[in-house]
Amino acid sequence: MSSSKQAPEESEQADVGALGEIVPEPLMPVWRRVESVQEFRRTYGDSYVGVLEALTAAVLAGGCVWWLYLFLTG
Repeated sequence: MSSSKQAPEESEQADVGALGEIVPEPLMPVWRRVESVQEFRRTYGDSYVGVLEALTAAVLAGGCVWWLYLFLTG
């Protein structure tokens, strides 16, 4: 089998995310924004999720400390 030919399953899977072909022209600016977000997630997904988890943990810990302060002083 040559490298230029792909199995039918592989070519179908490669075109799964190609919704840009069926999006109507008036919605293209919105679709381009969605594509840019998807590209960002593909590029920085792991580190982005790690940063969001750290921020969430900091906010939750701060809320617990604030609640404890109010509980002990009130």
